[in-house]
Amino acid sequence: MFILGKTLVIVESPSKAKTIEKFLGKNKYEVLASLGHVRDMPKSQFAIDIENDFAIKYITIRGKGEKIKELKKAAGKADRVLLAPDPDREGEAIAWHLMEILKIDETEPCRIEFNEITKDAVKNAVKNPRQLNYNRVNSQQARRALDRIIGYQLSPLLWRKVKKGLSAGRVQSVTVRLICEREEEINSFIPEEYWTLDNHFQIGSHSMIGKLNKIDEKKAEISSKEQMDAILQELERAEYVVSDLKVQKKSKNPAAPFITSSMQQDAYRKLNFTAKKTMRVAQQLYEGISLGKEGSIGLITYMRTDSTRIADVAKADTAAFIKEHYGEQYVPKEQKEYKNKNNAQNAHEAIRPTYVNKTPESIKEYLSNEQYKLYKLIWERFVASQMASAQMEQTTVITRSGRYDFTTSGTVIIFKGYMEVYEEGKDEEKEENQTLIPVEKGQQLDSKKLVPKQHFTQPPARYTEATLIKTLEEKGIGRPSTYAPTVETVLARNYVVREAKQFYPTELGILVVDLLKEHFPDIIDVNFTAGLENKLDGIEEGAYYWKDILRGFYSPFEKELAAAEEKIGPVKIEDEVSEEICEKCGRNMVIKMGRFGKFLACPGFPECSNAKPLLEKINVTCPQCHNGEVVLRRSKKGRTFYGCSDYPECSFVSWDRPTGERCPKCDGIMVERNTKKGKLTICSNKECNFEPVEQTSKES
Repeated sequence: MFILGKTLVIVESPSKAKTIEKFLGKNKYEVLASLGHVRDMPKSQFAIDIENDFAIKYITIRGKGEKIKELKKAAGKADRVLLAPDPDREGEAIAWHLMEILKIDETEPCRIEFNEITKDAVKNAVKNPRQLNYNRVNSQQARRALDRIIGYQLSPLLWRKVKKGLSAGRVQSVTVRLICEREEEINSFIPEEYWTLDNHFQIGSHSMIGKLNKIDEKKAEISSKEQMDAILQELERAEYVVSDLKVQKKSKNPAAPFITSSMQQDAYRKLNFTAKKTMRVAQQLYEGISLGKEGSIGLITYMRTDSTRIADVAKADTAAFIKEHYGEQYVPKEQKEYKNKNNAQNAHEAIRPTYVNKTPESIKEYLSNEQYKLYKLIWERFVASQMASAQMEQTTVITRSGRYDFTTSGTVIIFKGYMEVYEEGKDEEKEENQTLIPVEKGQQLDSKKLVPKQHFTQPPARYTEATLIKTLEEKGIGRPSTYAPTVETVLARNYVVREAKQFYPTELGILVVDLLKEHFPDIIDVNFTAGLENKLDGIEEGAYYWKDILRGFYSPFEKELAAAEEKIGPVKIEDEVSEEICEKCGRNMVIKMGRFGKFLACPGFPECSNAKPLLEKINVTCPQCHNGEVVLRRSKKGRTFYGCSDYPECSFVSWDRPTGERCPKCDGIMVERNTKKGKLTICSNKECNFEPVEQTSKES
C-alpha cells in the first residue's frame, strides 16, 4: 500500500535510530528511540497477582515520562507507526509495550525486524510489516514472571535467615552450584602418580623424540619410580628399529560462524574480553559505526543468536570475495553447512559482517581499539567458516626395542585452507607439533638419552568465563542473552570471586547453595532448570500456554517456600578471626570477603568502622627494598598484582608473582608467568633474553 504521509519508526537506541534514518530519509520517515523498555513491573511491588491467574502489573518506568510524551506526539502526527526493536523475544516485548502505550490496534501489521542494519535489510523490513507475535511476547512475560517469583519470594527468605542483600535466581543459583561443585571435586581429588618416558633419537645431526606408548602391545601405564627404574635398566643397552611408518592424509574443517556463546568464549580466550564487554562492543558494531563519508553503518548482524544459519546472498558474496582475494582453491566445492543446536532460533542468522568486503584493516581508522579487535575476530571467523578445509599429512613413526614401542608423530600442512584466515581458540593448549626427520621402515636409530618424567593426575580445572559459558550452553541453562548478566550477578552478590581468570566460590556462595539444595532442590537442579528453559522456548513456538507453565511451577514452589520458612533457623556466617589488631579499638580484626576479594574489618562495626586491605604474604622478601615482604594486592578493577608490604615507602609492583630468585644472566627479578607452554619462571627484564631450562619437575 502506498503511504502519502510520514511514517514513524521506533527503535531502541539513538545510534540505531541515526543509522536507520539515513537509510530511509527524513522526508517520509521519522525515526525515534524508545531507549529500551518503556514499561516494566514496579520494583517496589511483587506485581504478580497469583490469585488472579498470574495477572502482571506494568507501570511506566521512572524517567520515561517525557520520552513517552515525545513518542505519543510523533505517533499522533504520523500516518502509520512501525515498531522496530531488536529481533528477539525481548524486542517483541518492547514492541508490545509500545503498542499498548500508543494504542495501536493489535491487528495492525506494525512490527518490523531486521537481523542486520543495512540499507537493503531496513528497506525490505519497512515494506513487509507483520502483526505482533504474541507467542514471543508471552515467552518473555513468562520468563520475567518466573524470575520475579523466585527473586521476590525466595530472596527475602535468604535475607531473613542468612543476611540482607542476598538473592536467588532461576539461572544464577544453578550457575553458583556448578562453581561450588567444581570446587568440591578439586578439594576431594586424590592425585595419582604416573610416569612417562621420552626417548631422544639421534639421526645424523638431527634428533627426534619418541614417547613410550606401548609395552607388550598394551598401552604403557607406569605408576611408580620402581617400575620406571626397571624399564630404564632393561633399555640400558637396547637397540632401536623403525618398525612401522604410517602416513595419513587428513582434512580439518573450519569452525562454524559465531553464535553468541562461541563469540563470548573466543573473545575471552583471544582478546581477554569479559562476556559483558564483548556484548557491549558487539552492540556498538551492530547498531552502527560512522565510516566517514559513508555515514553510519551496521557492521555485524544481530549479536544475540544461537543459530549458525547464513543467508544465501551472504554466502554468495563471501565466496566471490574468497575467490578474488585468496584464490579459487580456497572456495569449497560445496557450500559449508553447520548444524544448529536443537533449541536454536533458526529465523536468525549467525553473527557475521554485514559487508564482507569491509575488511578489518580497511575500516580500522573509524573503530576504537576494542571495536577493531572484536570486528576482526568476527570477520575472520566468518570468512574462515566459508573457506575450504585444511589438508594435512600426519606421519607416525613407531620405533621398537623388544617389547617397547616408542611413538613419534608430526603433522605437515599441505594446504592451509581456512587456516590462512583464522583458527579457533582452545581452553587448553596442546603440545607443539614436532618436525619429523625422514626415516625408513627397518632403519636403526641411536638413542641419545632417555628422559623419564614423573607426573600426577590433575583435578578438573576451575571454571573460567569461557568454560563456564560453554558449560551453561551445553547443559541448556539460560540463553544467549543471559550469560553475561548471570556472570556479573554472581560476582556482584559475592557468591563467587574471580582470581587469575578462574572462579572460586566464597563461603557465602557455598552456604547459600547448600541451603537451596536442601530446601529448594528443583530451583537449583541443573536438569530441572534446563527443562524449564525448554518449556519457555516452547511458549515461543506455540507448544505451551505461558500461564500453564507458571501454574505448574508455582504450586510446588509455594509449598517448599512455606516449609523452608519453618525449618530454616537463623544462619550465622562466622568471620575468620585474624591476628591483626584494630589500631582504633584494640579488637582482633576479622577477614571478610568483598567485591575485590578478602579484606580486614573491625568486628565492632558500626561502633568502629575500621577496614583495610588483607595483605596476603607469599613468603618472598621484597626484591627492591629488601625490608618489606611481597604481598598479594588487588587493583580497583579486581585484578591481582604483587607489591611491597611497606607501600608507599617502597614502590615495588609486579603483575607476575616474584619467586625470590635473581636472573643468572642480568640479575633481574625472576617471576612466574602463565604462558601457552604452561607456567614458566622467567626474567622480568624485557631486555634480557634469558630462557629458562625446560621445567620437568613434579606437576602440582
